[in-house]
Amino acid sequence: MVKENLYEPFSIAYLTLDKCPKFEHQHSFFELIYVISGTGRQCINKNHFDYRAGHMFLITPEDCHSLHIDSTTEFFFLRFNDIYLKNGSLLHENIQRLEYILHNANHQPGCILKNLPDKRLVGPMIEAIIREYQNKDIYNKELIQQLVNTLIIVVARNIARYLPEQLNMGTEEKAMDILQYVQSNIYYPEKLKADVISNTFSISEAYMGRYFKKHASETLQQYIINYKTKLIEHRLQFSDKRLNEIASEFGFTDESHFNKFFRKQKGNSPKEYRKMIQLPHAS
Repeated sequence: MVKENLYEPFSIAYLTLDKCPKFEHQHSFFELIYVISGTGRQCINKNHFDYRAGHMFLITPEDCHSLHIDSTTEFFFLRFNDIYLKNGSLLHENIQRLEYILHNANHQPGCILKNLPDKRLVGPMIEAIIREYQNKDIYNKELIQQLVNTLIIVVARNIARYLPEQLNMGTEEKAMDILQYVQSNIYYPEKLKADVISNTFSISEAYMGRYFKKHASETLQQYIINYKTKLIEHRLQFSDKRLNEIASEFGFTDESHFNKFFRKQKGNSPKEYRKMIQLPHAS
Protein backbone atom coordinates (compact mmCIF):
# COMPACT_ATOMS: atom_id res chain seq x y z
CA MET A 1 0.00 0.00 0.00
CA VAL A 2 1.23 3.50 -0.84
CA LYS A 3 2.37 5.55 2.16
CA GLU A 4 2.79 9.31 1.79
CA ASN A 5 5.16 11.61 3.64
CA LEU A 6 4.93 15.35 4.24
CA TYR A 7 8.05 17.40 3.56
CA GLU A 8 6.88 20.65 5.17
CA PRO A 9 5.28 21.48 8.54
CA PHE A 10 1.85 21.95 6.97
CA SER A 11 0.27 22.23 3.54
CA ILE A 12 -3.08 23.48 2.24
CA ALA A 13 -5.02 22.42 -0.84
CA TYR A 14 -8.40 23.50 -2.22
CA LEU A 15 -9.60 21.11 -4.92
CA THR A 16 -12.75 20.42 -6.92
CA LEU A 17 -12.86 16.75 -7.90
CA ASP A 18 -15.13 14.51 -9.94
CA LYS A 19 -13.24 11.40 -8.91
CA CYS A 20 -10.61 10.65 -6.31
CA PRO A 21 -7.14 10.41 -7.88
CA LYS A 22 -5.86 8.06 -5.16
CA PHE A 23 -6.74 4.56 -4.03
CA GLU A 24 -6.36 3.39 -0.46
CA HIS A 25 -3.24 4.85 1.11
CA GLN A 26 -1.62 5.82 4.40
CA HIS A 27 0.16 8.91 5.74
CA SER A 28 2.96 9.63 8.20
CA PHE A 29 1.11 12.86 9.11
CA PHE A 30 -2.34 14.20 10.00
CA GLU A 31 -4.84 15.27 7.35
CA LEU A 32 -8.01 17.28 7.90
CA ILE A 33 -10.52 17.02 5.06
CA TYR A 34 -13.45 19.46 4.93
CA VAL A 35 -16.30 19.05 2.43
CA ILE A 36 -17.40 22.43 1.06
CA SER A 37 -19.93 20.92 -1.36
CA GLY A 38 -20.74 17.60 -3.00
CA THR A 39 -21.50 14.05 -1.88
CA GLY A 40 -19.72 10.73 -1.70
CA ARG A 41 -18.26 8.22 0.74
CA GLN A 42 -15.13 8.14 2.78
CA CYS A 43 -13.44 4.94 3.87
CA ILE A 44 -11.20 4.70 6.93
CA ASN A 45 -9.78 1.34 7.91
CA LYS A 46 -12.42 -0.47 5.79
CA ASN A 47 -15.32 1.43 7.42
CA HIS A 48 -17.53 3.58 5.16
CA PHE A 49 -19.42 6.81 5.80
CA ASP A 50 -21.53 8.96 3.44
CA TYR A 51 -20.24 12.54 3.36
CA ARG A 52 -21.91 15.82 2.40
CA ALA A 53 -21.25 19.57 2.70
CA GLY A 54 -20.10 20.64 6.17
CA HIS A 55 -18.53 17.32 7.12
CA MET A 56 -14.94 17.23 8.34
CA PHE A 57 -12.74 14.14 8.73
CA LEU A 58 -9.42 13.63 10.50
CA ILE A 59 -7.02 11.08 9.03
CA THR A 60 -4.33 10.17 11.54
CA PRO A 61 -0.93 8.56 10.85
CA GLU A 62 -1.29 4.87 9.97
CA ASP A 63 -4.99 5.14 9.04
CA CYS A 64 -5.85 3.48 5.73
CA HIS A 65 -8.29 5.67 3.83
CA SER A 66 -9.79 6.57 0.48
CA LEU A 67 -12.57 8.75 -0.95
CA HIS A 68 -15.34 7.72 -3.36
CA ILE A 69 -16.96 10.71 -5.06
CA ASP A 70 -20.65 10.49 -6.12
CA SER A 71 -21.16 14.13 -7.18
CA THR A 72 -18.56 16.81 -7.93
CA THR A 73 -17.01 17.75 -4.59
CA GLU A 74 -15.12 20.79 -3.34
CA PHE A 75 -12.54 19.70 -0.77
CA PHE A 76 -10.32 21.61 1.62
CA PHE A 77 -7.26 19.63 2.72
CA LEU A 78 -5.00 20.60 5.62
CA ARG A 79 -1.98 18.38 6.21
CA PHE A 80 0.26 18.85 9.23
CA ASN A 81 2.75 16.84 11.26
CA ASP A 82 4.07 16.65 14.80
CA ILE A 83 6.80 19.12 13.91
CA TYR A 84 4.16 21.73 13.20
CA LEU A 85 2.40 21.04 16.50
CA LYS A 86 5.68 21.69 18.32
CA ASN A 87 6.84 24.69 16.26
CA GLY A 88 3.62 26.25 14.99
CA SER A 89 3.28 28.93 17.70
CA LEU A 90 0.78 26.87 19.70
CA LEU A 91 0.86 27.37 23.47
CA HIS A 92 3.76 25.25 24.73
CA GLU A 93 1.93 23.91 27.78
CA ASN A 94 -0.89 22.60 25.59
CA ILE A 95 1.20 20.82 22.95
CA GLN A 96 1.59 17.50 24.77
CA ARG A 97 -2.14 17.30 25.44
CA LEU A 98 -2.93 18.33 21.86
CA GLU A 99 -0.67 15.64 20.40
CA TYR A 100 -2.25 13.05 22.66
CA ILE A 101 -5.79 14.01 21.61
CA LEU A 102 -5.01 13.91 17.90
CA HIS A 103 -3.06 10.65 18.04
CA ASN A 104 -5.83 8.99 20.05
CA ALA A 105 -8.73 10.15 17.91
CA ASN A 106 -11.34 7.50 17.18
CA HIS A 107 -10.04 5.97 13.94
CA GLN A 108 -13.52 5.61 12.46
CA PRO A 109 -15.23 7.35 9.55
CA GLY A 110 -17.68 10.15 10.16
CA CYS A 111 -17.75 13.88 10.81
CA ILE A 112 -15.55 14.83 13.75
CA LEU A 113 -17.43 18.08 14.39
CA LYS A 114 -19.89 17.04 17.08
CA ASN A 115 -20.35 20.46 18.69
CA LEU A 116 -22.84 22.55 16.65
CA PRO A 117 -21.35 25.99 17.53
CA ASP A 118 -17.93 24.71 16.46
CA LYS A 119 -19.41 23.36 13.23
CA ARG A 120 -20.76 26.83 12.45
CA LEU A 121 -17.35 28.33 13.24
CA VAL A 122 -15.28 26.01 11.04
CA GLY A 123 -16.93 26.83 7.69
CA PRO A 124 -16.15 30.59 7.71
CA MET A 125 -12.69 29.85 9.13
CA ILE A 126 -11.85 27.57 6.22
CA GLU A 127 -13.26 30.11 3.74
CA ALA A 128 -10.88 32.68 5.25
CA ILE A 129 -7.89 30.30 4.95
CA ILE A 130 -8.69 29.61 1.29
CA ARG A 131 -9.14 33.32 0.58
CA GLU A 132 -5.80 34.21 2.16
CA TYR A 133 -4.08 31.26 0.48
CA GLN A 134 -5.29 32.35 -2.97
CA ASN A 135 -4.96 36.14 -2.66
CA LYS A 136 -1.39 36.31 -1.25
CA ASP A 137 -2.13 39.62 0.48
CA ILE A 138 0.17 41.33 2.99
CA TYR A 139 0.68 39.29 6.19
CA ASN A 140 -1.27 36.41 4.61
CA LYS A 141 1.24 33.77 5.79
CA GLU A 142 1.00 34.95 9.38
CA LEU A 143 -2.79 35.08 9.23
CA ILE A 144 -3.01 31.62 7.64
CA GLN A 145 -0.86 30.17 10.43
CA GLN A 146 -3.06 31.70 13.12
CA LEU A 147 -6.20 30.36 11.41
CA VAL A 148 -4.64 26.91 11.00
CA ASN A 149 -3.70 26.87 14.71
CA THR A 150 -7.25 27.82 15.67
CA LEU A 151 -8.74 25.18 13.37
CA ILE A 152 -6.54 22.44 14.88
CA ILE A 153 -7.54 23.46 18.41
CA VAL A 154 -11.25 23.46 17.51
CA VAL A 155 -10.86 19.97 16.05
CA ALA A 156 -8.99 18.77 19.14
CA ARG A 157 -11.75 20.13 21.39
CA ASN A 158 -14.36 18.15 19.49
CA ILE A 159 -12.30 14.98 19.66
CA ALA A 160 -11.51 15.42 23.36
CA ARG A 161 -15.21 15.25 24.26
CA TYR A 162 -15.28 11.59 23.20
CA LEU A 163 -11.91 10.31 24.42
CA PRO A 164 -12.02 7.61 27.11
CA GLU A 165 -10.88 9.27 30.32
CA GLN A 166 -8.92 6.19 31.41
CA LEU A 167 -6.41 6.47 28.54
CA ASN A 168 -2.91 7.40 29.64
CA MET A 169 -0.51 9.70 27.86
CA GLY A 170 1.55 7.36 25.67
CA THR A 171 4.94 7.80 24.08
CA GLU A 172 5.22 8.38 20.35
CA GLU A 173 6.27 5.62 18.00
CA LYS A 174 10.03 5.52 17.46
CA ALA A 175 9.46 5.92 13.73
CA MET A 176 7.76 9.27 14.36
CA ASP A 177 10.65 10.28 16.62
CA ILE A 178 13.09 9.52 13.81
CA LEU A 179 11.05 11.61 11.35
CA GLN A 180 11.07 14.47 13.85
CA TYR A 181 14.83 14.13 14.36
CA VAL A 182 15.47 14.27 10.62
CA GLN A 183 13.27 17.32 10.12
CA SER A 184 14.84 19.12 13.10
CA ASN A 185 18.39 18.45 11.86
CA ILE A 186 17.93 18.77 8.10
CA TYR A 187 20.42 21.68 8.00
CA TYR A 188 23.17 19.63 9.69
CA PRO A 189 24.40 16.84 7.35
CA GLU A 190 26.75 15.46 10.00
CA LYS A 191 23.75 14.68 12.23
CA LEU A 192 21.96 12.83 9.43
CA LYS A 193 24.61 10.17 8.87
CA ALA A 194 23.29 6.65 9.31
CA ASP A 195 25.67 5.81 12.17
CA VAL A 196 24.77 9.00 14.06
CA ILE A 197 21.01 8.39 13.77
CA SER A 198 21.48 4.74 14.74
CA ASN A 199 23.43 5.71 17.85
CA THR A 200 20.90 8.40 18.73
CA PHE A 201 18.03 5.91 18.71
CA SER A 202 20.01 2.86 19.89
CA ILE A 203 19.18 0.89 16.73
CA SER A 204 21.78 -0.96 14.68
CA GLU A 205 22.45 0.50 11.23
CA ALA A 206 21.41 -2.77 9.58
CA TYR A 207 18.04 -2.80 11.37
CA MET A 208 17.50 0.95 11.10
CA GLY A 209 17.09 0.76 7.33
CA ARG A 210 14.50 -2.01 7.46
CA TYR A 211 12.65 -0.41 10.37
CA PHE A 212 12.38 3.02 8.75
CA LYS A 213 11.32 1.70 5.35
CA LYS A 214 8.63 -0.44 6.99
CA HIS A 215 7.04 2.63 8.59
CA ALA A 216 7.72 5.27 5.91
CA SER A 217 7.64 3.20 2.71
CA GLU A 218 10.92 4.75 1.59
CA THR A 219 14.50 4.47 2.78
CA LEU A 220 15.83 6.85 5.40
CA GLN A 221 18.25 8.31 2.88
CA GLN A 222 15.49 8.89 0.33
CA TYR A 223 13.33 10.57 2.97
CA ILE A 224 16.19 12.92 3.87
CA ILE A 225 16.76 13.73 0.19
CA ASN A 226 13.05 14.35 -0.51
CA TYR A 227 12.59 16.51 2.57
CA LYS A 228 15.70 18.57 1.84
CA THR A 229 14.66 19.00 -1.80
CA LYS A 230 11.20 20.23 -0.78
CA LEU A 231 12.70 22.84 1.56
CA ILE A 232 15.11 24.01 -1.12
CA GLU A 233 12.22 24.38 -3.59
CA HIS A 234 10.49 26.63 -1.07
CA ARG A 235 13.63 28.73 -0.65
CA LEU A 236 13.96 29.16 -4.41
CA GLN A 237 10.31 30.06 -4.82
CA PHE A 238 9.58 32.21 -1.79
CA SER A 239 12.90 33.75 -0.70
CA ASP A 240 15.40 36.16 -2.23
CA LYS A 241 18.39 34.22 -0.92
CA ARG A 242 21.31 33.82 -3.29
CA LEU A 243 22.18 30.31 -4.38
CA ASN A 244 25.41 30.26 -2.37
CA GLU A 245 23.44 31.28 0.72
CA ILE A 246 20.97 28.41 0.24
CA ALA A 247 23.86 26.02 -0.36
CA SER A 248 25.50 27.12 2.89
CA GLU A 249 22.22 26.93 4.82
CA PHE A 250 21.78 23.25 3.93
CA GLY A 251 25.37 22.29 4.61
CA PHE A 252 26.60 21.75 1.05
CA THR A 253 30.36 22.01 0.67
CA ASP A 254 29.99 24.58 -2.12
CA GLU A 255 27.58 25.85 -4.79
CA SER A 256 28.77 23.22 -7.27
CA HIS A 257 27.82 20.43 -4.84
CA PHE A 258 24.45 22.12 -4.30
CA ASN A 259 23.82 22.35 -8.08
CA LYS A 260 24.71 18.69 -8.59
CA PHE A 261 22.37 17.56 -5.80
CA PHE A 262 19.41 19.65 -6.99
CA ARG A 263 19.83 18.78 -10.67
CA LYS A 264 19.85 15.08 -9.81
CA GLN A 265 16.50 15.43 -7.96
CA LYS A 266 14.66 17.90 -10.22
CA GLY A 267 16.33 17.60 -13.62
CA ASN A 268 17.47 21.23 -13.77
CA SER A 269 19.76 23.54 -11.82
CA PRO A 270 18.53 25.72 -8.92
CA LYS A 271 18.97 28.79 -11.11
CA GLU A 272 16.92 27.24 -13.94
CA TYR A 273 14.26 26.08 -11.48
CA ARG A 274 13.92 29.54 -9.91
CA LYS A 275 13.63 31.17 -13.33
CA MET A 276 11.02 28.60 -14.43
CA ILE A 277 8.73 29.06 -11.41
CA GLN A 278 8.94 32.84 -11.62
CA LEU A 279 7.88 33.01 -15.28
CA PRO A 280 4.09 33.03 -14.60
CA HIS A 281 4.53 36.01 -12.32
CA ALA A 282 6.44 38.02 -14.91
CA SER A 283 3.41 38.73 -17.07
